[in-house]
Amino acid sequence: MDTNRFKLEVLPLKNKLYRFASRLLDDGEEAQDAVQEVFIKLWDRKDKLEGLNSLEAYAMKVTKNHCLDKIKARRTVSIEKSKSLYTKENEEVSVERQIELKDSAKYIKKLIAGLPEQQKMIIQLRDIDGYEFEEIEQALDINLNTIRVNLSRARKRIRELYINAMADGTEKNKSFTG
Repeated sequence: MDTNRFKLEVLPLKNKLYRFASRLLDDGEEAQDAVQEVFIKLWDRKDKLEGLNSLEAYAMKVTKNHCLDKIKARRTVSIEKSKSLYTKENEEVSVERQIELKDSAKYIKKLIAGLPEQQKMIIQLRDIDGYEFEEIEQALDINLNTIRVNLSRARKRIRELYINAMADGTEKNKSFTG
């Protein structure tokens, strides 16, 4: 693919890719950067673009993967810092309770990290990043029922492991294998 054809066929996708990236990243500036990086990736692969059935679908897939990599890297919501996950808005928390909550959050992050990749991505996007099911369906190209089943299984697994660890009085659950 030469420069002129790239300009005619790929660059017009800019707005569509931006809207998609913006929805995934929830940040306009980061989405603009992501689209620029996607264009660079597409330009680097310009020779492979010739034989594609749908250049637009391929560009969307590259954008999705790039944005998911960015989300994974930044971990937008730090569980330890999200006091609101555990307390009411105006509730004061003792130092001991803050330490307990921080330790619990670290352990839950460890449990999430041990989930199968698909469950990990879904729980990250839904419970931590706050995406709607339809957005996750579009981003991951997974059907809605599969998303719901995987989310339910991930939550159940984390709950079981956490409860078992707390019952044992330790956060080193021997049954956790990931």
